[in-house]
Amino acid sequence: MDLRGYVAIVTGGATGIGRAIGIKMAEVGADIVVSDIDADACQRTADEIAAMGVCSAGIPADVTDPEAVGRMVSETVSRFGQVDVLVNNAGVAGAPGWQDHETSRAEDWTFTFGVNVKGMAIVTEAVVPHMKSAGGGKIVNLASIAGRQGRPSLPHYSATKAAVINFTQSLANELGRDNINVNAVCPGMLWTPMWEQVGAKYAINNPDYAGLTARQVFDRMVKDIMPLGREQTPEDIGDTIVFLVSEDAMNITGQSLNVDGGAFLN
Repeated sequence: MDLRGYVAIVTGGATGIGRAIGIKMAEVGADIVVSDIDADACQRTADEIAAMGVCSAGIPADVTDPEAVGRMVSETVSRFGQVDVLVNNAGVAGAPGWQDHETSRAEDWTFTFGVNVKGMAIVTEAVVPHMKSAGGGKIVNLASIAGRQGRPSLPHYSATKAAVINFTQSLANELGRDNINVNAVCPGMLWTPMWEQVGAKYAINNPDYAGLTARQVFDRMVKDIMPLGREQTPEDIGDTIVFLVSEDAMNITGQSLNVDGGAFLN
């Protein structure tokens, strides 16, 4: 696959899945704008990607702040001349301290929807006019298998990811006439700092996992729910997104692709 000549924005792009997405697209030639709320980490990842031989910039932004997002997109267009790809990756599991509570709090619902859903809409609304004027583009939204089926102790998070899937379908219907493909990726189980907190929470609140470490909870769930019996990686998600934004996927839109080892067969 060849993404030379493409300019891609990756939100939440400084670490974890977002970082892997940026690197994977850069490996096939795309120029990458790394956007993240953490300005220092944003620049470190942008520098890492630039060392691969493509153009890259770290432009920090809080996706919940329309003015900051507008500045980020405007700077991208000013520096690179276009936006061909948007990867809406920025997301949270809950409000600060969510992992210390057995049930969802009001602030978890407000904060998580603000970032995972409203933030995604804010960034998309800022980018789409540039894609329309250029004659097309590709948008990929990060959902989750939690959006396929609710998760114990995390209903607020699961609900946001279900909303992302629906948002993706709505956008695909709306933007198809403008030659803009919109898809979602539903990652399965990846060992990340967020999942480490989830595992610790399950070990406390779910009798099936009592006495286990967070990693042991993770390994057991991978074994129990995934036919392939192995965890997923950030690189798996990056590879999938490279395909979805390439010309090989020009007739794929409105889809939510599970990358989950077969956990959900739909």
